[in-house]
Parts: sequence; C-alpha cells; structure tokens
Amino acid sequence: MLGLLGAGLVMGIAALGSAIGIGIAGQAAIGAWKRCYIANKPAPMTLVTFAGAPLTQTFYGFILMAQIKAAAIANPDQGWLYLGFGIGSGLAMAFSAIAQGQAGAAASDAQGETGKGFAQYISVVGICETVALFAMVLSMVSLA
Repeated sequence: MLGLLGAGLVMGIAALGSAIGIGIAGQAAIGAWKRCYIANKPAPMTLVTFAGAPLTQTFYGFILMAQIKAAAIANPDQGWLYLGFGIGSGLAMAFSAIAQGQAGAAASDAQGETGKGFAQYISVVGICETVALFAMVLSMVSLA
C-alpha cells in the first residue's frame, strides 16, 4: 500500500505546486493588466502564457502517478521505494512550478510595462519547466 500512497502523493504534491505557481504568476498578470488599463495601453494577452505555465507540472505528476502505480502493483514489496519516488519527484515538480510562477510573475511585470522581451522571458519560464521534466523522466527511467 505504501507504493500506492507514493503514486497518489506525486500527483497531489505536483498539483499543489502548480496551484501556488499559478497563483503567483496570475496575480502579477492581473496587476500588469491593471496598469495597462490605467495608462490606456492595450493589455497583452501573452501574459496568460506566464500565468498558466505552472499548470503543466500537474500533468507531469499525473503521468508519473500512473507509472508509480503500475510499478507498485507489480512489486508490492518495494512500497517504501515507490513512496520515496512519489514524495521526492512530487516535491521537485512542486518547487519547479513555484519557481516558474515567480519567473512568470516577473515576466508579466516586465512585458506589461515595456511590451518587449517575450522571447527572453518565456525562455526563463521554460528553464524552470525543465526541472519538472527531468524529475518526471528520470523517475520513469529509474522505475523501469
């Protein structure tokens, strides 16, 4: 049963990080839009990209959840191992999503103010994403 707990925790922890990251980036996007409206400037819809970027960690948690669940059912004596995978990978994805939300918040502020630099900002947001991808893929490889 510990392995199945690990499967559930990877999803839950990753989703928690996504929610926090989306909240951080979303607040900044709304603030940037407000400043644009006050200045009678068009509000850039590209800020939705920054606000929504941390959502992907929830998908990665879901994908890894299925892998851990299958491994835990096939090898019930390895429950502690799969619990560790779930907690460790979930935390890596959660912190990636939080960092991505923080980067997205700064990107929203800069893009909203200047209207420039989208490619540079999304690159940094993508680097944060890479941590979650590595956590998912390397965990999947280790489970095999």
